[in-house]
Amino acid sequence: MAPVPRAADVNGITVRYTDEGTGPPLVLVHGHPFDRTMWAPQIAAFAPTHRVIAPDLRGYGQSEVVPGVTPLSVFAEDLAGLLDHLGVGRAVFGGLSMGGQIVMECYRLFPERVTGLVLADTFPAAETPDGVRSRNALADRLLAEGMRGYADEVRDKMVAPYNTEVSALVHRMMTAAPAVGAAAALRGRARRPDYRELLTRVRVPALVVVGRDDAFTPVADAEAMHAAIPGSALAVVEGAAHLPNLERPDAFNAALRAHLAA
Repeated sequence: MAPVPRAADVNGITVRYTDEGTGPPLVLVHGHPFDRTMWAPQIAAFAPTHRVIAPDLRGYGQSEVVPGVTPLSVFAEDLAGLLDHLGVGRAVFGGLSMGGQIVMECYRLFPERVTGLVLADTFPAAETPDGVRSRNALADRLLAEGMRGYADEVRDKMVAPYNTEVSALVHRMMTAAPAVGAAAALRGRARRPDYRELLTRVRVPALVVVGRDDAFTPVADAEAMHAAIPGSALAVVEGAAHLPNLERPDAFNAALRAHLAA
């Protein structure tokens, strides 16, 4: 069972978050269309040694839903505001998929607060024109139809079909996501900047993680990020697709533990 979330007023909205453990701060940022509970295996594994902070992003989970357009910079500013609320100056920032792009935006906006990066199943390039149209069309669809049809379509890409128990959990998480918040994030994500040049200027320890069978962000994308980030480490998780932290938590946690120990 996920810990009962705490609440904070951040940048004019109410953000719900988990804050467990003591030690060096580790901020975990979920992807779309998920919530902080996707990090349950990591919270359990790392709270004995770290202060693990996992928020529900605005528009997701139990945080306040804001319609319209939510750029990645707004998500990043929310994270900075939450850390200010918690009295945390610097932390390792880890994110998966959209969460990884938010973490890159954090490094762009306030690199002095970032002591390390964990970029899981994500990619740094700006959206293509076709991608912009696709994300905006999907946002329109979610507002018109809700989340279930989309969740049905993408579940076997989010989680490898052979990971049946995790697939059911992730499907429930996706169908529970607020369509208004998810649509706002999709529109904002369509406008994201290109982070590829930024990655070449990273000066903190960085870990790139990817599931071997990830179709959304394949291993080649992770290898390119690893090559771009000076001194980074790369972990390819076997037997997993887009959510290796849930599909193969032991392997994911082992890679993250080695990174944090460094």
